[in-house]
Amino acid sequence: MSSIPQMAGNQNFKAFVFDFDINQQRIRDLIFQFWARKGGPEREDKVSLELTEEILQSMEVGLAFRDYNGRISSLDFHKASSYVVTASDDESIRLYDVSTATCLKTINSKKYGVDLVCFTSHPTTVIYSSKNGWDESLRLLSLNDNKYLRYFKGHHDRVVSLSLCSRKECFISGSLDRTVLLWDQRAEKCQGLLRVQGRPATAYDDQGLVFTIAFGGYIRMFDARMYEKGPFDIFSVGGDMSDANVVKFSNDGRLMLLTTTDGHIHVLDSFRGTLLSTYNVKPVSSNATLEASFSPDGMFVMSGSGDGSVYAWSVRSGKEVTSWLSTESEPPVIKWAPGSLMFATGSSELSFWIPDLSKLAAYVGGRK
Repeated sequence: MSSIPQMAGNQNFKAFVFDFDINQQRIRDLIFQFWARKGGPEREDKVSLELTEEILQSMEVGLAFRDYNGRISSLDFHKASSYVVTASDDESIRLYDVSTATCLKTINSKKYGVDLVCFTSHPTTVIYSSKNGWDESLRLLSLNDNKYLRYFKGHHDRVVSLSLCSRKECFISGSLDRTVLLWDQRAEKCQGLLRVQGRPATAYDDQGLVFTIAFGGYIRMFDARMYEKGPFDIFSVGGDMSDANVVKFSNDGRLMLLTTTDGHIHVLDSFRGTLLSTYNVKPVSSNATLEASFSPDGMFVMSGSGDGSVYAWSVRSGKEVTSWLSTESEPPVIKWAPGSLMFATGSSELSFWIPDLSKLAAYVGGRK
């Protein structure tokens, strides 16, 4: 194979995935050009473009890691480095450096299993949830030396939502035991407890001033400094009473999205609670999670689907922009790289998606 295969919308992306040892330098160049990070070496040929529908439609798999022995259940990009972390059903936690397209470390969690994983502010420290059915503690883990720094005990059933505050040392978790717990990374005991009436989805806004809890067809907004007083606002998602899966804020905090098991992705104005759009995909099973992600500028929403496909919509028009079909039978996890023209999907393999340079060259030339 002499070049990275082009990928248009509505194609089967699994057929285009390849192992890392093919075209290593070409992949590194592609990843580097679109990894907009501080502190990295400068390149004269670096491409700087805003994300548009044309660019989104040109995106293809630029790099994939296929050595997983189970499905990827969670992935996260570190906000201030080029690191990515994954958790998978093969009970492994893996750390990657996207700027060099390499896997830096694999840590096995055979005793506890691993389900959800998130970076702390430190690029080699993570918090993750268990998946063994008997110990639902959360764990603060140093990836440098594979040492547990702290255990967070309080949940009595599977943790299905985990969100870290990017500006403080606090985080929030939601469980099938119908509790939402608020934590400080520096203390083992939870700092607050909220009871819910269903499967909860939780998220902090980027400033750490507000957090939200979604369940039972509604999104409840809390002031992080006065959460004991209850929600200061409650938003409806149009009568969708199916289980909440994922709730997220856009980077600027103006928008939020909620996914549900019935295959709905609701986009709302986070200040007024107005339901702006609802996108529909194949429903997911009760033990799966439908994940969606805003693009860094908040102009597009990417989502998995119950049939394994990936879809993209324009927030402004509410219309589908493109899709990539799959032979997978479960929804992939999906995350945008902060400040970059790249997103990642995790299923039975980890894939990084970037624009097709040949299409971009034609696009730039046509706009001059």
